[in-house]
Amino acid sequence: MSPVKYRDMAFGVTRVSLREQANGVSYLMADQALQPHAQRMTDRLHHWAQVTPERTLFARRRKNADGSSGDWEHINFAQALEAARHIAQGLINRGLNAERPVLIVSENDLEHALLALGCLVAGVPYCPASPAYSTVSQDYDKLRHIVNTLTPGLVFAADGARYGKALQSTLGADVEMVLTHGTLESRPSTSFADLLATPVTPAVDAAMAATGPDTIAKFLFTSGSTKLPKAVINTHRMWCANQQQMCQSMPLLTESPVLIDWLPWNHTFGGNHNFGMVIYNGGTLYIDDGKPTPALIQETLRNLREIAPTVYFNVPTGFEAIAQAMKTDAVLRKNLLSRVKMFFYAGAALAQPIWDSLFESQEQEVGERIAMTTGLGMTESGPFALFVTNVHVKSADLGVPTPGLEIKLVPNNDKIEIRYKGPNITPGYWRAPDETRAHFDEEGFFCTGDAVTWIDPADIHQGLRFDGRIAEDFKLATGTFVSVGPLRARIIAAGAPYIQDAVITGLNRKEVGALIFPTQAVRALSGLGADASLADVLASGPVQTKLQDVLNQLARHATGSASRIARAVWLSEPPSIDNGEVTDKGSINQRAVLKHRDALVQALHEGHVPDMRIPSLQPKGITP
Repeated sequence: MSPVKYRDMAFGVTRVSLREQANGVSYLMADQALQPHAQRMTDRLHHWAQVTPERTLFARRRKNADGSSGDWEHINFAQALEAARHIAQGLINRGLNAERPVLIVSENDLEHALLALGCLVAGVPYCPASPAYSTVSQDYDKLRHIVNTLTPGLVFAADGARYGKALQSTLGADVEMVLTHGTLESRPSTSFADLLATPVTPAVDAAMAATGPDTIAKFLFTSGSTKLPKAVINTHRMWCANQQQMCQSMPLLTESPVLIDWLPWNHTFGGNHNFGMVIYNGGTLYIDDGKPTPALIQETLRNLREIAPTVYFNVPTGFEAIAQAMKTDAVLRKNLLSRVKMFFYAGAALAQPIWDSLFESQEQEVGERIAMTTGLGMTESGPFALFVTNVHVKSADLGVPTPGLEIKLVPNNDKIEIRYKGPNITPGYWRAPDETRAHFDEEGFFCTGDAVTWIDPADIHQGLRFDGRIAEDFKLATGTFVSVGPLRARIIAAGAPYIQDAVITGLNRKEVGALIFPTQAVRALSGLGADASLADVLASGPVQTKLQDVLNQLARHATGSASRIARAVWLSEPPSIDNGEVTDKGSINQRAVLKHRDALVQALHEGHVPDMRIPSLQPKGITP
């Protein structure tokens, strides 16, 4: 059998040093130091505006009169810097600062990007909030919490009609609103065009000169897994250091990367990792208005047929849709695979069937595989923290720490928690000193709550694997610990492509159960018409049989009560953003789902699920 061939890609960190203590705590670092780097993101923007002024920095399709998307509109580095200076002057004129920052509530677009750059130039922190808090939420509680936490002096939205109700429900009369399109019924607003037209004075250069590495660049809110979201402080030092760390771990990023990307800028993956990547490295970001959802995935596929990225980032549901489309779409395969050197997934486990399908299409089209990479990070780490060391990546692999980041591995019952210390770590949470103190240990390491284990204990240079969230794990009534992360990953893998996510149940019970969120693929599996309700689809024979097969398969490989799914049920009600069950990136919050569906959890374990059209199932013909 001939060896598998991969497209050339260099891994920057392949060796680590480990320091162990007698108390079981150990410290892990890359074997190379963090290299000198810019102190402010604006330094990189100025650099590329001088070196490659005509290169596209951001591009997005224009909207046609009928709402459809048209041709690409480009903004080059020189134009972006000039626009940022005009916007910066407008922010300076308004006296905005960290106590009265800029809040952005709408999606990724060119105006959003330019406003962000203007804030960086002026030294005024900005905060992109989840658009879903304004458009999907019905109570606006999270948006109201963000407003109360930040006390913004200016709020930006793309469209008055779409965002007006949320803004008028949450903002005081003293807060200025800037809109790209439309107006508000009950209060005045400023047009983005007027802000952009502000004449520049020497105050802009003075304001930028006054910024430094410890100046706050932005606030990013956590997803609010167990409490209301917290505002993570992101300084210029933190952002720049993390971008340099990324370059050393992924050297191909220094080659002016080209991205086509939908990941929302209110999340650190899209807003720091990718948005910052093109500014830092002189790259180009094509804003993808598609998403990995049935309604919007065709826009993503259309864009990928036209724009050939050099690196490509997505979440597992996005790669699942792309893998399915590439089986029959020759144009997509040819363009997407023409020059991409690396795929990167994050946010959840990537099921092996999806992985295999991607590799099959790659070998068919270009005769080699493209490295599928991943790592570990979080909002508080900038986000980049760990990255894999070679192309032979398996689901849940994380790799080794990036240069300049020290990892502390702390035993916690039968788990090992990973903690971070380095220049890319946040100084804390805005206006929340108690929360900040609670998240750093006595040595100044940030406590992540993530659990890890060694990929190969005999070879530490391969790095670490994800072992779930410590806070998600629980005990059965027997005292046996249930490790939620790995068990959830096994369910998703066994049920691919029909299971989107699984929430593990069984706290203080004798058995482990699961609530199963389906993918859209179950509709085709059911054989029912397009107008069938999701409840009817999930109750259909083929879909019930599939879940039964998954439970039987998992039971055959279970090693005890903590790894055996004894009962499960499909969920016909989608996760709720108001209840914190899901982020707009699609990540499921286990604890929030368990909290808000407690009645269903109790019914599942007592054997009487309320909606009998979707019965709970148990493994069959297998002795526990």
